Amino acid sequence: MIEMKVMGIALDTRTGSPIVVLNDKENLRALPIWIGSSEASSIIRQIENIEVSRPMTHDLICSILAETGFMLERVEIHDVSEETYFANLVLVNDDGEELNIDSRPSDAIAIALRTESPIYVTENVVCEATISTNKPNEERDAKDFHDFIQNLKPSDFKKFIDENPESEQ
Repeated sequence: MIEMKVMGIALDTRTGSPIVVLNDKENLRALPIWIGSSEASSIIRQIENIEVSRPMTHDLICSILAETGFMLERVEIHDVSEETYFANLVLVNDDGEELNIDSRPSDAIAIALRTESPIYVTENVVCEATISTNKPNEERDAKDFHDFIQNLKPSDFKKFIDENPESEQ
């Protein structure tokens, strides 16, 4: 499994759908996952540290975990089939009991951000669904890629996908 971090949210210019972008620690691979608007909003609120007056769904899930004695050990994005991603929440309690809970990746990512838990992606998903950020004709290092993602606009993301036809499914 490869640990990945959330780089941010972009918009698909063709559909207007939000995309959460994960990348590996070396900034060599980016994994775009199309998600729903409410999940994108939840992820953005956490990234931007935006407080809400009442607990939202992902906050509620974190509270339930804390009250029941389980903690999120990690998120595993373990499969992709016909552009649908599959993930598990791996929960553990003080007794070492481990539970694997099926989850949409968007929900799992929103919860992982709140609990500061790692996000792992299996090698098969990395091979099938990531975009290389290490282009042979360009000398872009990790800092340049980080700056690129930080300033990403929806139109930039479409251009990036168009320039990398092997990333389309």
